[in-house]
Amino acid sequence: MKRIAMMFALAFAAGTAFAHSCPKEMRAIDAALPNAKLDSSKMTEVKKLRADGEKFHKEGKHDESMAALGKAKGILGIK
Repeated sequence: MKRIAMMFALAFAAGTAFAHSCPKEMRAIDAALPNAKLDSSKMTEVKKLRADGEKFHKEGKHDESMAALGKAKGILGIK
């Protein structure tokens, strides 16, 4: 029983830590935007993905947030 409780606690902690990285990802995108060499359509897409990521984060949809932010970072060419 202790093992099961420990597994749930660790899984919850990992999920919570992952969820709190959304703001870090948004800051990385914000920092890269001023120097980005993208055409207007790509820049519009990145800004929309960034906004979607923030919206999902505020709604508690962290998986969706991280997916949108990851896509934006990919377009920007940042890790």
